[in-house]
Amino acid sequence: MAIFLTESSKVIVQGLTGSEGRKHSQRMLTSGTQIVGGVNPSKAGQSVDFTGPDGSPVAVPVFGSVREAVEATGADVSVIFVPAKFTKAAVIEAVDAEVPLVVVITEGVPVHDSAEFFAYAQSKGTSRLIGPNCPGLISPGKSNAGIIPADITPPGRIGLVSKSGTLTYQMMYELSDIGFSSAVGIGGDPVIGTTHIDALEAFQADPETDVIVLIGEIGGDAEERAAAYIRENVTKPVVGYVAGFTAPEGKTMGHAGAIVSGSAGTAQAKKEALEAAGVKVGKTPSETARLAREIVQSL
Repeated sequence: MAIFLTESSKVIVQGLTGSEGRKHSQRMLTSGTQIVGGVNPSKAGQSVDFTGPDGSPVAVPVFGSVREAVEATGADVSVIFVPAKFTKAAVIEAVDAEVPLVVVITEGVPVHDSAEFFAYAQSKGTSRLIGPNCPGLISPGKSNAGIIPADITPPGRIGLVSKSGTLTYQMMYELSDIGFSSAVGIGGDPVIGTTHIDALEAFQADPETDVIVLIGEIGGDAEERAAAYIRENVTKPVVGYVAGFTAPEGKTMGHAGAIVSGSAGTAQAKKEALEAAGVKVGKTPSETARLAREIVQSL
């Protein structure tokens, strides 16, 4: 089992014909993802040639709209690689087509656009958004929707939710001897679709996830809210890491949402909140991986 994304997921790519869309669609196909179509109104009726996981040629059809792609293929996931200025329209189109899972990889999306399309998705109630400004999600050995490298870890019993793409990759690599049920990169912008809490809820309900790793970073109060949720609702062991202990106050670090203002959003405050909820928090990614490994070995 996996959360949000399984081997039966049918994926379309909005922006398939662009350079980033092509590159990462090939990587997704190589890792076994079922990519059933792309969307580009100006190239509807064409196809894009790729290589399948067994080396055979794969021609992915291009549709004029998300709704056409869904009706023709039965797609239930859309991965969005369009430029930031077109992202709001792309997300709204996917939501209007009632795609159950919409993964927004694009970075640099204006916050007011993200707030608008997130509110729109919430009002419709048919689509889960992941991102924007995220690496996507992967269920190793099953499917991969986004830009997470598929060859750094096998399937296993750890569930990972992370604000940071690069720390997602590092944690997966460091725990590759154990493997992951699913890894979800939720993104580090101030407004995102799926939160730590959403992923915690899904991992808690997943019978094939034994241990949860949560990676946060400075800015906002998402980790504090996750800690409160863990205290009340999560019975599985959780290990955490918070990036940004050395970040200077008032300076945005990496992600648009990673900024400390006064006493709010500091790494220390987040660490203390998580530890108060029973989460073991590592001082470095490697220490966090060691803590997770020790828990898995003790089960």
